[in-house]
Amino acid sequence: MKINSNFNNLKPSYLFRDIAQKTAAYKASHPDADIIKMGIGDVTLPLCQAAVTAMENAAREMGVKETFHGYPEAYGEDFLLLAIQDYYKREMGVTVDTNEICVTSGAKEDVANILDIFSTDNTVLIPDPVYPVYYDTNVMDGRKIKFISSNESNSFLPLPDESMSGDIIYLCSPNNPTGAAYTREQLKAWVNFALSHNAVILYDAAYEIFVSEKSCPRSIFEIEGARKCAIEFCSFSKTAGFTGTRCGYTVIPAELIFENTSLLSLWKRRQSTKFNGVAYIIQRGAAAVLTEEGIKQVRQNIDYYRTNTANMMKTFDKLNIKYYGGKNSPYIWLKCPNDMKSWDFFDLLLTKCNVVGTPGEGFGVNGEGYFRLSGFGDIDRTREALHRIETLLG
Repeated sequence: MKINSNFNNLKPSYLFRDIAQKTAAYKASHPDADIIKMGIGDVTLPLCQAAVTAMENAAREMGVKETFHGYPEAYGEDFLLLAIQDYYKREMGVTVDTNEICVTSGAKEDVANILDIFSTDNTVLIPDPVYPVYYDTNVMDGRKIKFISSNESNSFLPLPDESMSGDIIYLCSPNNPTGAAYTREQLKAWVNFALSHNAVILYDAAYEIFVSEKSCPRSIFEIEGARKCAIEFCSFSKTAGFTGTRCGYTVIPAELIFENTSLLSLWKRRQSTKFNGVAYIIQRGAAAVLTEEGIKQVRQNIDYYRTNTANMMKTFDKLNIKYYGGKNSPYIWLKCPNDMKSWDFFDLLLTKCNVVGTPGEGFGVNGEGYFRLSGFGDIDRTREALHRIETLLG
């Protein structure tokens, strides 16, 4: 028996596990410390009432023989597929067929699992800094990885050029960790590049509901030509607080044909083999989120988180600290003051302010010297954290 030796090429542990361990160690030695966590992007507000009511009703259905549901449909129940289709049309003016939508347990899983349908001989283009899952899962498979430099000179929104070459391109907009969001013109450049290089774009749109500027699309399918070169991953985690209930969906257009093979058919074949579908109760809640009333309720939560990012921007403007994100994203990507290293700034905030953030170095080489703070916390606790930071750095 042999193991997958590609795992030896990974870092020993996952970024957020390192943060948790360092925080726990500090708390153990300082039990009275009032630690405020602004690092991991978990939400703090409860599910909207529309989702709760729908799941309560669905749970009652499961307790009655005549309305009991067993295994769910492999690619999603019709009521949720139709709700997603309507959401795309109503919110983004985009038409997708229900057959092109696959409901899953979340975007994180999908951006990893989608690799099953691609050869390990493909070369992957990944922005740096980047959400660790993109990089780690390709390392696990042994693919060749080329980095797209995302940095201050391009406002953390890199564009393609003819020096690049690759088969699979990861894009995330609004971006995790930087919070930067591509404009239509910038995304069009990537679509044109993918089409001319016979490449596929894996487009992570997990934070699309935070987009507030009209110049920035919420779906890559708003861009002409994207249906021939892009797969889109979406999540209810940040849109509707489903981090504890887990539901997402992937859209693969029927036009995506490579080597005379439909990528949609490959993905559905993969899913039917390795996945038994999302629980009926959860799908009912997700469908309720996408109704007009559900979105209205969800947007109240999004506005709550936006208050946090607005307060962060005010604080860092006052401190004259450069940052990205905030406008179209729940994240602030700030430049560490005094040219500090990312983990040094982490230690400073933890020990002097009892505030936990995410060191940019954990997202890649270009993340060194930067730091991510999340707007998903409690408003009062976030204000307190910002007061401590301002007192320390002001």
